[in-house]
Amino acid sequence: MTRQSIRPSNGDGDWYVERSIRISFMETEGKYKVQASPRGMEDQRDLRASPTPVAYVCCCAIVNYRNIAPENMQIDPRRARFPFCIVWTPLPVISWFLPFIGHIGICREDGVILDFAGPNFVSVDNFTFGAVARYFQLNREKGRVPPLVGNEIPNTERMTWDDALRRSTQEFQHRSYNLFTCNCHSFVANNLNRLGNGSTSRWNVVNLATFIFLKGRWVNKVAIVKSFLPFIIILTLGLMFGGWIFATVLASFAFILVGWFLLGTYCFKGLIQL
Repeated sequence: MTRQSIRPSNGDGDWYVERSIRISFMETEGKYKVQASPRGMEDQRDLRASPTPVAYVCCCAIVNYRNIAPENMQIDPRRARFPFCIVWTPLPVISWFLPFIGHIGICREDGVILDFAGPNFVSVDNFTFGAVARYFQLNREKGRVPPLVGNEIPNTERMTWDDALRRSTQEFQHRSYNLFTCNCHSFVANNLNRLGNGSTSRWNVVNLATFIFLKGRWVNKVAIVKSFLPFIIILTLGLMFGGWIFATVLASFAFILVGWFLLGTYCFKGLIQL
């Protein structure tokens, strides 16, 4: 018997079996191994011939492509891949005046970004307002949650991270978008509540925005400049030419906007949808 490794041919999740026949799996030091008999199919058979999850059949053995995907995918900003992350980017115009406000999304296990981008529309792998500026990677060990009570999933199975995100996506594909009552933060909070991730008992738009602003990691220094430079320029020009009037208007705008979300979240529950 020979032992061959299942390994990615590149960083995009393309997986190959070098030699195969009668296959059995084992995991050693975090790496998947296969044990194969001498006879079999040709080498370097592509397991990603289909865009959907495929099964690689070899004698009596079946290899499921999705199940052998790497557990420890790396964050790759150049390819916009942020596995198990909440991601943030500044909004045009609004973030120029209030840099703590932005657009957020949540990422699947493979790093693809999902964000609520408009009425009945969840964008997939196309972050609506540009490249990610900040991100926070959630605890991967909490990437599985118990199945919902009363469903048909056997007790031996568990809902994966992607299953939970898929359910939230299906729900928000039937929701109207409103910047003040049902926005991108509502979508991400809905996902996190479904996942039961983190120490916060109930996620909402306020604690989520605060969390990503305080704990989010910057992708690079350029992202910091792009996020704060417009605000610094506008603030400087406004104070130079508008003085205290500009400062009062800006502070009032921030107070009203933040006050709306605080009241809608903690005082008039149900006003801001999750």
